[in-house]
Amino acid sequence: MSTALLDVEDLQVELITAGGVVRAVDGVSFTIGEGETVTVIGESGSGKSTTAMAVLGLLPDDLAVLSGSVRFGDTDVIADPKALRGVRGRTVSLIPQDPMTALSPVHTIGRQLVEAVRLRKPDLAKHAAEARAVELLDLVHVPRSADQLGRYPHQLSGGMLQRVLIAIALAGEPRLLVADEPTSALDVTVQAGILGLLLELQESTGIGILMITHDLGVARLVSDRIHVMRDGRFVESGDVESVVDHPSHEYTRKLLSAVPVLGPWDEDDTAGGDR
Repeated sequence: MSTALLDVEDLQVELITAGGVVRAVDGVSFTIGEGETVTVIGESGSGKSTTAMAVLGLLPDDLAVLSGSVRFGDTDVIADPKALRGVRGRTVSLIPQDPMTALSPVHTIGRQLVEAVRLRKPDLAKHAAEARAVELLDLVHVPRSADQLGRYPHQLSGGMLQRVLIAIALAGEPRLLVADEPTSALDVTVQAGILGLLLELQESTGIGILMITHDLGVARLVSDRIHVMRDGRFVESGDVESVVDHPSHEYTRKLLSAVPVLGPWDEDDTAGGDR
């Protein structure tokens, strides 16, 4: 039995809007252990990203009311929001969904990565922090890592930027990563490389992952357990094989039926001259 890194129980999130109070997350519970990947999947607006932001304490205090419990080890950050300062970037780190907007366009990759390193180890000398930054880029397989420190985000591809974001998340030496749609802005080939990288890091470090996605292909590839979310609630939960191969809820079956499937190759049809 793995040690629980995250234990969420009866989490509720109410958002205060101009039209009234909206319950965006309605009593969800889940746990993540060491070396596990737990995926929350659902369509846009289902509440999955709101769940992740609530776990990280990143929802605006004046617009969101949280109840239930979110425990990192023995620390309940709902009961003690100030404890988040000692949790974020250390116990848990976020991989945001859009690498093109998540990084500052006016600062180099090296500066942003070194700042993340020194947040974890503020007494580290500059040359040592830069050496650690290179190590992190090597860890996420960024080629010519030392040369990348002087580059700006617009000089790197989307896939390389996503690797930089993962390196920044790892700078705090967390035990848990929250990956919010980490491949949604990338093409299919690059997606596969990023997901393979996350699985490789998990195997070598034992890090836990909370994956937020709308893509069942992603969920099938990386998950140990899946929670299917609709209208702020989990409508189906279970291990990846049972949810994907034998879904019990109609909503899950509809999600699966929406996944494109390649048809048979028809040589006669493609040989036609009217296309």
